[in-house]
Amino acid sequence: MKTEKIIQHIVGWLKTYADNANMEGFVVGVSGGIDSGLTSTLCAMTGLQTLCVEMPIHQAPTQVSRAQEHIEQLKKRFPNVSSERVDLTPVFETMKAQVPNIEDSTQLQLSLANTRARLRMSTLYYFAGLYKYLVAGTGNKVEDFGVGFYTKYGDGGVDLSPIADLMKSEVYKLAAEVEVPMSIQKAAPTDGLFGDSRSDEDQLGASYDELEWAMLQQELGKTAEDFKGREQEVYKIYSRLNQNNQHKMNPIPVCEIPKSL
Repeated sequence: MKTEKIIQHIVGWLKTYADNANMEGFVVGVSGGIDSGLTSTLCAMTGLQTLCVEMPIHQAPTQVSRAQEHIEQLKKRFPNVSSERVDLTPVFETMKAQVPNIEDSTQLQLSLANTRARLRMSTLYYFAGLYKYLVAGTGNKVEDFGVGFYTKYGDGGVDLSPIADLMKSEVYKLAAEVEVPMSIQKAAPTDGLFGDSRSDEDQLGASYDELEWAMLQQELGKTAEDFKGREQEVYKIYSRLNQNNQHKMNPIPVCEIPKSL
C-alpha cells in the first residue's frame, strides 16, 4: 500500500471537489475515533478552512479527552483548523421528554442511538450552512459498503466521503502516517452512541479484520459452506449484516407511475 501517494490523492481530491463546488472548506464531526481523526487531518492538509466539531451526548470521558487531544494537535499543526464544541446532551434529553415513552427495550435503545447520530448530522449542516463548508463523512469501506454500520441520515448524511474506499486496516495505516494521536490509534473502535463502553466489535459480533476478510471472500464468490468454525460464523455475520442493511447502501426507491396512468 502506497500510503503517501494515497494521502496525496485524497487531499487533492478533497481540494478539487471543494474548489469545483465553490465551497470554502470542510466541517468534520470529531469523536475521538480513528476514522474522524484521519478524515479531519486529511481535510486540514488541503489548506482549506477545516472546522472540527465536538458534539458530546452523555459521552464517555475517554472519548471526550481523545477528541480534544486530537483537535488541539490539529490546531497546532494547521493554521486553517478551527473548532467548536456543542453539547447536545440537553437537546437529546429534551427530545426524549417530548416523545412517547415505551417499554425499555433493545429497539428503544437503538432508536435513541440513531437519534443521537441524527442530531449531530443536523448540527454539522448548521455550521456548513453558516460558513459555506462541505460536511466530510468519516465512514470507511467496511462500514459503508460492507455491513452498513452507520445511521441513515445520521453519520451517513454527508456531502462527500474521502475515506469510504479504504478498509479499516488501511485507515489505521494512513492515520499513523499523518500522525493522528497514538491514544486514538490504540483505542478500541466504538460509535459512542449508547453512553456505555461497548465497542463496535461488541455490536457487530466480529472484529474489523474479520469483516474485511469476509467482505473479500464474498467478492471472490465464496459462500458460508466454503468455511468451517469461526470463519463460517464470521462469514454468516457479514452476510446477514450486508443483506439487512442494503436499504442504507442502495438509492432511495422511487415509485414510478406508469405513463398509461
